[in-house]
Amino acid sequence: MQLQPNTPEELAAALQECADSGRGIRLGGNFSKDRMGGPIAPADVTISTSTMNRVLIFEPRDLTISVEAGMSWTALTRLLDDHQMMVPLDPPAFASATVGGVVASNSSGPRRRGYGTARDVVIGMKFATLEGRIIQSGGMVVKNVAGLDMAKLMIGSFGTLAAIVSVNFKLAPKPPESLTFLFQCPTLEAAMAVRNRLIRGVVQPVALDIINPDAAAALDLDGWVVLAQAAATGAVVARWRSELSDAAEIDNRIWERVRELAPSWTGAVIRISCTLEGVADAFRAWSGPMLARAGNGVCYGFAPEGAGVPQGVRGLVEWGGGPDAWPATDSDFPVMQKVKNMLDPRALLNRGRLYGRI
Repeated sequence: MQLQPNTPEELAAALQECADSGRGIRLGGNFSKDRMGGPIAPADVTISTSTMNRVLIFEPRDLTISVEAGMSWTALTRLLDDHQMMVPLDPPAFASATVGGVVASNSSGPRRRGYGTARDVVIGMKFATLEGRIIQSGGMVVKNVAGLDMAKLMIGSFGTLAAIVSVNFKLAPKPPESLTFLFQCPTLEAAMAVRNRLIRGVVQPVALDIINPDAAAALDLDGWVVLAQAAATGAVVARWRSELSDAAEIDNRIWERVRELAPSWTGAVIRISCTLEGVADAFRAWSGPMLARAGNGVCYGFAPEGAGVPQGVRGLVEWGGGPDAWPATDSDFPVMQKVKNMLDPRALLNRGRLYGRI
């Protein structure tokens, strides 16, 4: 059975009806993130929020917006472009992603260094529970300090706790100018030296990636590549051009190709989190294509189909892995189980999606 509720009330009622009858639920928007986080176990009912796609509140002067979870990310981006504003998350599977899917999967992209992740831009949320209730967390102001921030639980939960109804975002003004600089380096050590030079500079890039030769080849580039994006006023951009005269200036659209490497990969994509200095060690430990958010310490290794986390690499499968590919659980897992039991005690929502265990 497939359901597409048109209102929050219809969504809440559908969830309650499924819960009352004990039916498993496959929950999503456009389901563009099905290869993330592990496969969902077979379900009795599929519920999509894709028809819940309205703009609820837009306050350009306050730099805030509230939209329903089913709004496509491209529609949100176009609306904000007209007002020279943005939610700069750069989610993979950009063209098919919905707002709810981006937030539920905690998706972000190359500009993570300059603008953060969903937890940094989401200021409020409504979600529907299996009890048929609609819960509000946060609001439409940039600083919310009172009460338990339930929205943080929904970010990255992959629809295993409740259904996101709407999301309130803190907006950022679009910079007047944006440039991308490319450094082609003969070795990893040379690429790290460029990275260190950039992060120690007075003006900081909003995006900073290192790409090894195997991954660079997929982007029609050669050797070790460092990509840096500057986004600022004309005077600052002029300083960038002056200080980075040894780099090539290329089309900003290269970031779209970088962003879509993970969803386009047919095998498994393993995320490795490390310190800034540990980025070099991650590259040395990996065999095959890899790129790193080199200003954040988040690396993405691309493995053949069916592969899991290689020996000697501490990471988790973010795209394309089955339950057996997930690493062993750590001390945080019992807390996750308790939260799951509070909101979905019968494990009806997106069963098996996280770790193959939640």
